[in-house]
Amino acid sequence: MLKHIVAVSTAILLSGCAPSKAIQEETRQYRNDSMLAIQSSEDHLSQKLDGLDASIDKQTRHMEQLQQQLAVMSKRMDNLAKHNARVFLAPKPQEKPAPEQKPVLNNQLLILGSIETVKFEQINQLFEARIDTGAATSSLNAINIQEFERNSERWVKFNLSTNKAKDAEPTWIEAPVIRYAKVRQSNTTKTHRRAVIELWISLGDVREKAQFTLADRSHMTHPVLLGREFIKDIALVDVSKEFIQTEKQQ
Repeated sequence: MLKHIVAVSTAILLSGCAPSKAIQEETRQYRNDSMLAIQSSEDHLSQKLDGLDASIDKQTRHMEQLQQQLAVMSKRMDNLAKHNARVFLAPKPQEKPAPEQKPVLNNQLLILGSIETVKFEQINQLFEARIDTGAATSSLNAINIQEFERNSERWVKFNLSTNKAKDAEPTWIEAPVIRYAKVRQSNTTKTHRRAVIELWISLGDVREKAQFTLADRSHMTHPVLLGREFIKDIALVDVSKEFIQTEKQQ
């Protein structure tokens, strides 16, 4: 009987110990989970704080840049105000007199002198030209004339002589031949076949394309002669004057 009582008591004691260990293990696990949750929450909060600090720093730098730009704009406004004040207070410059009008007739024809300065646009150079109403066509003092073909067309290359020093650089012009003209000199009955070209020239306010025969005018005073074909419907000539529409070359 006594043995039976001892066995029952032992079983009861053992059955009471088992639930106590389970509770302790569960309590330990709960405590660990709680600590992990708290640590995770603290880490998350720390990340948010770091992000907030970075955002504040970025906004601070942006505000500093805006302040610098504002200072630059303020300085520019001050400079502009000072400039406008100087312009407003500065004395106004005296108006220049109107340029002298070049002589023209009521029908808008120019008055040319017997000699004028002509600009050849192809070479961008100025030459003195004799205005000759007795000559029908215009002519150039062309030497070293060389004819050649270009794109199945006849062209000519020549040196526009200006009677300058012999060591001066030659002025070469190239142009297509538009026709050939027969020219007879006043002291002979023999005719000469000469090439005729077209070149753009400017004389004062007049810009026209003129035809020129190519001839050796080395014995002439001026390398360019403008005849009636160029003058007609454009100008009249006052042979008593020179350089009415242009200036004499130095």
